[in-house]
Amino acid sequence: MKKYGAIVAVLLFFAVFLAVPMEVKGEAATTEMKPLIYDEAGLLNQEEYDVLNTMANQYGAVRETDIIIYTTNNPDNMDVMKMTQNFYDDHGPGYDRSHGNAVILTMDMRNREVYLAGFYKAERYLDDDRLTKIRHEITPDLMNGNYGLAFQKYILSAYKYLAIRPGVNPDSIFFKGWLHLAIALGLASIIVGKMVSNSGGRVTVNRQTYEDASSSGVLAHQDLYTHTTTTKRKIEKSSSSSSSGGGGGTTSGGHSHSGSRGSF
Repeated sequence: MKKYGAIVAVLLFFAVFLAVPMEVKGEAATTEMKPLIYDEAGLLNQEEYDVLNTMANQYGAVRETDIIIYTTNNPDNMDVMKMTQNFYDDHGPGYDRSHGNAVILTMDMRNREVYLAGFYKAERYLDDDRLTKIRHEITPDLMNGNYGLAFQKYILSAYKYLAIRPGVNPDSIFFKGWLHLAIALGLASIIVGKMVSNSGGRVTVNRQTYEDASSSGVLAHQDLYTHTTTTKRKIEKSSSSSSSGGGGGTTSGGHSHSGSRGSF
């Protein structure tokens, strides 16, 4: 079973990569490849690294934002948020300038923590809530060790949310493709229904056709009220903090950012 599970994971990995939107394919020829995957923890093989770095470059170019992955064994046992901030200050990523538009996913393998941060354009479009949505989406794969697949989902989700105006719910049904299909089918049903009803002539039979008004009526009516009982029950709150949001902050270099952190 494990063998088949691994095969499915690999197929999914490449299936997601091959399902590239036309606008991304258009950018592929003109995108200059730069290193956007910093796998210091050694979680990826060469093939996975190449696929992810290509995706990050091409999808990021469309949104004019560097989409970065940084994994570390954290030898100095530094806080994952501080590591992310230092990475941004030290490396100065940005699509068209140093310290520009960027979103960073940091994996702290020592403490099993993950932190996502958005800078400049990404801070506006990938706010705390959207970053938390992405983190929740990839956490099951991180917990199962499916790092390549989790990182692909991160890149694709960041790409999607960077196209949706800030303040708009990215999970709205109006962004779902099936809604457009349902609306089209609904309109078609209404049109066909009207055509069918108009082609059969007017229906003149109704309830009064068979009703005897002299003998029809309400035979009896009774309302009986006894009493109302109210009970109180204390709702227990979860004490788990493994999925805490964290929020954003400002780097030592003065760059503000959005953020979301949690364990896996």
